[in-house]
Amino acid sequence: MFGVVDIGNTFAKVGLFEDDELVEVSTGLEIEALDDFLSLKKVKKALISSVTKNQQELEAIFEQVSFGKIILNSSTALPIEKDYETPQTLGSDRLAAAVGANFLYPATNCLIIDMGTAIKYDYVSIDDSYVSTDEKKPKGIFRGGIISPGMRIRFEALHTFTKRLPLVEAEGAIPPLIGKNTKACIQSGVVNGIIAEVNGMIENYSQLGKCQVILCGGDASFFESQIKKPNFAGSFEIGSTQNWPIDNIKIELIPNLVLIGLNRILRYNVEKLTTP
Repeated sequence: MFGVVDIGNTFAKVGLFEDDELVEVSTGLEIEALDDFLSLKKVKKALISSVTKNQQELEAIFEQVSFGKIILNSSTALPIEKDYETPQTLGSDRLAAAVGANFLYPATNCLIIDMGTAIKYDYVSIDDSYVSTDEKKPKGIFRGGIISPGMRIRFEALHTFTKRLPLVEAEGAIPPLIGKNTKACIQSGVVNGIIAEVNGMIENYSQLGKCQVILCGGDASFFESQIKKPNFAGSFEIGSTQNWPIDNIKIELIPNLVLIGLNRILRYNVEKLTTP
């Protein structure tokens, strides 16, 4: 059993894998109890990832564990290349999602849209001219992308940086384009603004060539049901709907993409250590 750990500010998310199969996901775990949790699950190897804690803090948390551990950082070996000017500042969640996308779609350019606290657009291209020596296939290359404010940040910013606008949140249905009161106007601006942004970014990235679009992150399921039905209901050809002038993109919701990528990084490093 392999385990991957994604640590946030207060809690952690853990994925347990048998080979490439995700068999269990646990969320809301207290960071101080992670070592006991992983030991109880009889984890043999674990990859630890965090965008909030540094290497020294993570080493201290997992100092006494009996299983083999790898702490993900900018020098960790990866099954994809990084074409990024500041790899030391690249978030581990972005990198893991890129690796997961490339693992699931190894012969296809991918656009990952991670809709969480921030909305992150990351692009992984396939270089047919570069064939990895260990896997004998074209290698994926992380090219970078875009970081944009997420839904909650937009609601909070309108409330925080204005004197009279209330703090509101999204509700169950897509708001009308024309709001009839202040609350409805804010909801329409944030939700419809994100919808327009995502649609526009997908169209822009489509100009780079055929690619697979993958949605993940905490807000992805909310927008999966609201952006141009039935477009986000699963994997499909956008050319089949009149609303989209694009004919070379597919979209799929994969909520656990980061965990899948972390497991792929873990397995890649274990395989490198055991290969003569």
